[in-house]
Amino acid sequence: MSNSLLNPLDTLERQNEKLLKIVGSLMKRVEQGTEESDAAYAQFQRAAYLEEEVAARTKELERALDLLNESNRQLADAHRETEAARSNLANAIESVEEGFALFDAEDTLVMFNSKFGMHMPDVVDHLTPGMSFQEYIRLASQSVFLSLEPTDTPVEWELRRLKRHRDDHVMMNVQLIWNRWLQISEHRTDDGGTVVIQTNITDIMRLERQERERMLDDQAKLIRATLDHLNQGVCIFDKRKRLVGWNRRLSELVPLTFSNLRTGSHFFSMIESLKGKVDFSGGMSLQKLLSWVKTPKDRASLRFEIKGGRQTVLSVFAQEMPDTGFVISFTDISAERAAITAMREANETLEQRVLDRTLELEDALSEAERANASKSRFVAAASHDLLQPLSAAKLYISSLEVSAKSDNSRTIAGKAHRALQSVEDILEALLDISKLDSGRASIHIAPVPLNLVLNQLSDELGPIARQKGLDLRVVPTNVIVNSDATYLRRILQNLVANAVRYTKSGRVLVGARRVEGGIRVHVLDTGPGIPEDKQNEIFKEFQRINASASAAEGMGLGLAIVERACALLNHPIGLVSKVGRGTNFHVEFPLSTSRKSTQRQTRTHTSQFQQNTLQNLVVLLIENDLELQNALTITMEGWGVNVLVADSLAAAKDLLTEIDIEPDIVLADYQLNDGELGTDAISVLRKTFFGVPAAIITANRTKDVRREAQGIGVQVLYKPISPDTLKSFLLKSVTDFEIGNL
Repeated sequence: MSNSLLNPLDTLERQNEKLLKIVGSLMKRVEQGTEESDAAYAQFQRAAYLEEEVAARTKELERALDLLNESNRQLADAHRETEAARSNLANAIESVEEGFALFDAEDTLVMFNSKFGMHMPDVVDHLTPGMSFQEYIRLASQSVFLSLEPTDTPVEWELRRLKRHRDDHVMMNVQLIWNRWLQISEHRTDDGGTVVIQTNITDIMRLERQERERMLDDQAKLIRATLDHLNQGVCIFDKRKRLVGWNRRLSELVPLTFSNLRTGSHFFSMIESLKGKVDFSGGMSLQKLLSWVKTPKDRASLRFEIKGGRQTVLSVFAQEMPDTGFVISFTDISAERAAITAMREANETLEQRVLDRTLELEDALSEAERANASKSRFVAAASHDLLQPLSAAKLYISSLEVSAKSDNSRTIAGKAHRALQSVEDILEALLDISKLDSGRASIHIAPVPLNLVLNQLSDELGPIARQKGLDLRVVPTNVIVNSDATYLRRILQNLVANAVRYTKSGRVLVGARRVEGGIRVHVLDTGPGIPEDKQNEIFKEFQRINASASAAEGMGLGLAIVERACALLNHPIGLVSKVGRGTNFHVEFPLSTSRKSTQRQTRTHTSQFQQNTLQNLVVLLIENDLELQNALTITMEGWGVNVLVADSLAAAKDLLTEIDIEPDIVLADYQLNDGELGTDAISVLRKTFFGVPAAIITANRTKDVRREAQGIGVQVLYKPISPDTLKSFLLKSVTDFEIGNL
C-alpha cells in the first residue's frame, strides 16, 4: 500500500505493537462516537485488515524462528561430528608406528604424532603447529643426533634436504648416531600439502650390511679357490706393503717359512728371509726390487728371473694394483730351461755331425749358423702378458713331440702338451669370467655368418669325436645373426665341446631352427643327461656333474662362461635334459638384416698341405722376449722355415740391410721395447717390402688391438700360440700370396 501506516523496515514486534495501538484507538473512537460516519467505518475496516496482516506476519516470523532453531541444531550436530572426526584422526595418526606429520600447501606444520622426530629429542621440544618446513629442517640439520660424513656440514645437509623437498616424490635414508637409520618419505596431498612419514629401518640396514659382508666372504672364497687352481705362485700386498693374500703354490715355489706366509707380513721382512736362498738374474738385483716397491705409485711392471738352488728357475712378474698395492707371481720354468739346454746341446751335436759327414750341406749349415749368430743380438725384455711363458712352453713341448725319437718320449711330450693346454684353457676361462663379472668385457655386435662358425667347430672337434667313436653332425645353414663373433664362437664351442667330452657313445647333433624373432641353435647329445636338481648348478663355477672326469677335461668353467656371455649379449639360453637319454642345450640369436652373402666362406685345412710347403720360407720374427723368441724359432725351424730374428724395428732393418734379403712373412709382437708397437713396425717394413704378409702376436684381446690390426690388414695371433695355429697362418699366407701373384 502506498500510504501504509507501518514502516516496512521495522521489526515484526514493532509492527505488531503499532497495529495494536491503532486498533485500540479505533475501537475506542467507535465506542465513544455519538454518530456513525463513513470515515469511522472505513477506519474500522482498515484496522481489521491490519490485524490480519499482523497475524500473517506473526506466523511467518514463527516459521523463520523454527528454521533458525533447526539450523542451529544442525550446526551444533556438525560441530560435534567435526570434533569427533578430529579426535579420531588424531588417535589414528597417533597409533601409526611411523612418525607422521602434515604440512599444508604453504609448508606450515598442521599436525603430527608423538613418534615424529622422536629419534632427535633435541628437535621434538621445538615442534609446534604453525612451524615452517624450512625451520624444521634447520633444527634437524643442527641436531646432535644426526650423523654427517666427515666432509659434510649441517648447512650443506640442510640445502640438499630442502632441494629434495621440491621433488614430487621423495624417498631417502638419513643416518643417525649409534648406527641408526631413518627412511624419510614425502607424499603430496590433493590440496598441495605434504605428508611426511619417518620409518625406523635400523634393523633392515644392519641385516643388509651383514648380507653384504657375507657376500664379500663368498667372493673371497671364490678368489681363494681361483688362486689355488693357478699353476703360478701368487702373493698380493696392499698399499702398506703388507701381505693380504697368497696361494698354496707360492709356498711350494718360494722358500718362505710359515711365519712369513701369514696375513700382515711385511714385504721387507719376507725379502730379508730370502737373502742367500735365491739369486737374481736378467739384470735384476735386490736393490732394484726394493726401490720398485718403495716407489709410491705409477710403477712400471717388472719381469725377471730368480734361481733357487742348482735346478730351480722361477720367472717373476710384479705389477702395481689400482690401490697402489702390488701383486707378484712366480712361474716355475725349470723344465723349459732344461729342455732348451738339452735341445741346444742336441742341435750343436747334430750340426757337428752334419758338418763332418755331409759336405754337400755346407751352404745349408752356413745359413743355419748365420741364423743362430743373429739370435745372439736380441735381449729378453719385460712383457705385460702372463700368458707369455705358457706360450713358449707349448711351443717347446710341440717341438719336442715332433723331434722325439722314441715312442715313450713322444708320449711324455704329448702328455705335457695336453697338460699345458689344460692350463691355458683354465687360465683363459678364468680371465673370461673375470672380465664378464666386473663389466670390462668389450663386445662388437655385427652380422656373423652362422655356418662359418659351425664349420670351424666341426673341423676343430670332428677328429676328437671320431677318436671317441661319436657321430658329430653339423646341419648346414645360410642364416646371418647379429652377435659378437668372438663370444658367439666361444658360446657354441663350449657347448659342443662339452657334448663331445661327456658323451661316451652315440652322436652329437648341432643345428639351427627358426623361431619368432630370431634363430635358435640346438646342441643335442646322447650323453648321460643332467638330473633336474642339478640343471641350475652346472652354470656355476667349478661345477661338474661327472665327478670322475679329470682336471684335463675342464674345471667346470665352460658353462659359467656361456651363461655370462649369453647374459652380456642378451642371447637367451635354455636346457632340456633327461637322465640316461641325453641333453639339449639351445641358444637364441637375433637374425641380421644384412644381405651379405654367406656363400663365400673360407676354411683352412692344415692337413691338406705337406710340410715341405714351408721349406726355405723366410720369416722375419720381431720379438723382444727371449724365451718366446727362441721357442718360435725352434718351432718354425723344425718345419724347414728360415727364421730371421730381431727385437725391434731398427734391429730388423739393420739385419735385412746386412744380409740383403726380402722376407716372405713378418711376425711382430704387438708391444716391443720403449713403447714401440709391432703394428708400426709392420707398416714401416711394408713401405720397403710392399704387400708382405704379416701378423701381430699379442695376448691383448681388446677390441682396440683388433681394430688397429684390421686397419693395416694384418692377422692377430693370440698368446699362448698354438703350433697348429701358427702353421695354418704360414701356409695360408704362402698360398694367398702365390694366388695373388698369378
